[in-house]
Amino acid sequence: MILQMVRELVAEKVAPRAAEIDEKEEFPQDIKELFAQNDLLGIPIPAEYGGLGGTFLTYVKVVEEIAKACASSSLIVAVQELGMLPILIGGSEEQKKRFLPDIASGKKIAAYALTEASSGSDALGSMRTRAERKGDSYILNGQKIWITNGSVADVVCVFAVTDPSAGSRGVSAFVVEKGMKGFSVGKKERKMGIRGSPTVELIFDDCEVPAANRLGEEGEGFKIAMKVLDKSRPGIAAQALGIAAGALDYATNYAKERIAFGKPIGQHQGVGFMLADMKTEVEAARMMLYEAARKCDENAPDVTLWASMAKLKCGDVAMSVTTDAVQVLGGFGYSSEYPVERMMRDAKITQIYEGTQQIQRLVISRAMVGKGK
Repeated sequence: MILQMVRELVAEKVAPRAAEIDEKEEFPQDIKELFAQNDLLGIPIPAEYGGLGGTFLTYVKVVEEIAKACASSSLIVAVQELGMLPILIGGSEEQKKRFLPDIASGKKIAAYALTEASSGSDALGSMRTRAERKGDSYILNGQKIWITNGSVADVVCVFAVTDPSAGSRGVSAFVVEKGMKGFSVGKKERKMGIRGSPTVELIFDDCEVPAANRLGEEGEGFKIAMKVLDKSRPGIAAQALGIAAGALDYATNYAKERIAFGKPIGQHQGVGFMLADMKTEVEAARMMLYEAARKCDENAPDVTLWASMAKLKCGDVAMSVTTDAVQVLGGFGYSSEYPVERMMRDAKITQIYEGTQQIQRLVISRAMVGKGK
C-alpha cells in the first residue's frame, strides 16, 4: 500500500517537477511537505517516537521509487534517515523523545555532518573540528563540508574531536540545533548533479552546544558513525538503483517508439543487447540491495559487508546504465530536454558519497581476508 501510494505521488507530483528542480537548483519545499503529509520522512523510526515503525526494506523501496523520477527529491527521504540515525543509534531515551518525533513528522529537517576539507575518506582519523567541555556545554570550533541539506536543516548530527590524543577513538557526536550561537552556514556548492539538494559548508565558531545534546559518551562518535554507515549506505544504494531503473524505463520506451531502418531501434540487435544488459544489471543490483536491507532489519553480523556490496553494485550500475541510456537516445540523450541527461549527472555522486567505491572495496576485502597490520 505504501509503495502504491508513493508511485502515485511520484507520477502526479514529483516527476513533473524534476527538471525544474534540477534547473533552479533549489530545495523543493513543496515536495518535502508532500512527503511529510504522507508520513514518508519517518519510515524506519519506531512508532513510539512518532515514526511509522517500518522496515528498512520498505524504506529503501520508497527511496528507489522516488529516485526513478527525481534523485534530488529522493534525498529528502534518504538524508532525513541519515540525519536521525545517530540519535536512534546513540541517543538516550530522553534525546530520542526530544528529537525524533519532529524529524518523523517533517516538522524539522535533519542532516549529518562528518566530512571536512582535510578528511574525505579518512573522515574520522583526520578530523579537526574540536569540541571542548566547558561546564554544562561544549564549545565547537571548525568547519564541515559537503553537508547535504545543511542549509535547510533544523538539527544536525555533528562529529567533533573531544580527545585529540586518542585519534579516531577521541571523536564524539553532538546534536547541533539551528539558531545556536556560533553555528552558521557557509558556501553552497555548485554541483554536476543532485542540484535540488543543497550541499553546503557548516561553520562552528565558538558554537556552544549543551552537554545534554551529546550522543552517547565522549569518544563514542567513531562507533556511532560506523553503525550509521551500515544503515545509511543501503539508502544511497536505493537512490542509485532508482536512478538506473528510471533511466532504463525511459530508454526502453524510447527504443520501442524510435524507428530506424524500418523498425523500432530496440529490435535492432545493437540496441536490444544493450537494453538486455542494462535490465540484467538493474535486477541484479535490486536483489543485492533488498538483501542488504533485510540484513539491516535483522541487525545481522555481516550487515557491514552487505551494505558496502549493495552500495558498490548499485552505484556502478547507476553510472553504467544511465550512460547507456544516453547512448540509446543518441543526440536526444545528450539534450537537457530529455531526462536521461540529468539522470547520468545525478548517478555519478552515488559512486562518491557515503564512502567512495574504492572504500567499499576496501571494506569488502577486509571482511573477506582481514585488515592486516
